[in-house]
Amino acid sequence: MSTADHRRSTRPAPSRGTRWRLSLAAAAGATALAAGLLAWPGATPADAAVGAGTYTIKNAGSGLCLTVPNASAASGVQLQQASCGGGSQAWTLTSVSGGFKITSAAGLCLGVRDASTSAGKAIEQQSCAGTATQTWSLTASGSDYRVVNTNGGKCMNTQDNSTSAGALVQQNSCDSVATKQWTFTPTSGGPTSTTTSTSTTSSTTTTTTTTTTTSNPGGGDGSGPWPSDTGSVHQTTTRNVGTYFNGGMKKYYGIGDGGQGESQDPMFVVANGGTIENVIIDAPAGDGIHCEGSCTIRNVWWNDVGEDAATFKATSSSATYLVDGGGAKSASDKVFQHNGAGTLTIRNFQVNGAGKLYRACGNCATSYQRHVIMDGVTARSTKVLAGINTNWGDTARFSRITVYGSAVICEKYQGVPKGSEPKKIGEGADGKNCFYSASDITWR
Repeated sequence: MSTADHRRSTRPAPSRGTRWRLSLAAAAGATALAAGLLAWPGATPADAAVGAGTYTIKNAGSGLCLTVPNASAASGVQLQQASCGGGSQAWTLTSVSGGFKITSAAGLCLGVRDASTSAGKAIEQQSCAGTATQTWSLTASGSDYRVVNTNGGKCMNTQDNSTSAGALVQQNSCDSVATKQWTFTPTSGGPTSTTTSTSTTSSTTTTTTTTTTTSNPGGGDGSGPWPSDTGSVHQTTTRNVGTYFNGGMKKYYGIGDGGQGESQDPMFVVANGGTIENVIIDAPAGDGIHCEGSCTIRNVWWNDVGEDAATFKATSSSATYLVDGGGAKSASDKVFQHNGAGTLTIRNFQVNGAGKLYRACGNCATSYQRHVIMDGVTARSTKVLAGINTNWGDTARFSRITVYGSAVICEKYQGVPKGSEPKKIGEGADGKNCFYSASDITWR
């Protein structure tokens, strides 16, 4: 026995009175949260019923949606309710201990200001820290849910129970008031009616609106649920979308030859800090989407990947890119190409038929350190999930990965100067560059 072990073994045990007081304190803490969850008749936990994913969150009392004012990407901005259909209304639920982490389009976490447990305190978007004030439990109330902060057991509500657009969002004691109940609607649900119309706006852009009755279940190719388009746009020149573009689930196509040829023009260019969402990209689609800096790609679906689905090009090591939801099919080479610096997060995404889901460039003109995080990814008929360059300090982290068939999770290369070909030097988890454990991967 070591000296340290000996010291632990001879330390006096707490007295019976001390143990009793400690037990009472622990019980009191657990009772506080339980009281919050059970403050109304018939409340039942509903975390499993909603599940991880991306949703719009609508207030049951007003019919308005939870929104970040002015699509702000700043920490500390208090949330509001606003007319549904605008930007910054997609919220991603990620399972954590005790409930869910809820993140905004900017990748910030929904939390209570100053970690307060008091009624009337602002609910805002914050830098994610994994704290109890950023953890939320859902409790069913008919088809709606109460959103309960696990730090104080209070419910998300509008200020003064307001049903007006622009009303601020805060926490209050839980009861049966309608404004303390919320409806969660997945962002990629299929249309429900059938209409067709066609209009031509220019010699290069033709829009056809076709709304079908259900989402495409995958076309029998083994993919998961796949959305139907609400129309199509033939686009033969790159569209610079600036800092925000909502494609309305239309199908966009028309650039390049649909093959793997290098240096094709992209369909879309997103500015630094921008968001592109609700787009279906079909062949030919050139080089997909180019992110010039930090960006968010939300609920975008590639029916057929051409050269690449998206390329990330920021030069700053602090750049962050988020691919949130969506999916990609038929990428004989890469889906996501990371040429610039920074960190790419891919979450709640499905890929079917690809060489690699992600590749950190191994022979670009400039060599950067690059990082990728994959969470909630489903892969079918895909050879490699991530290829990274260990000699440049690249890392890849994986959680909640489901693989149908076989795949290499993390492939390691030695990056080289432009004009040379990078050399594969290994694969698999190593705790240094490739991070995952057996429990992170589900094989089907």
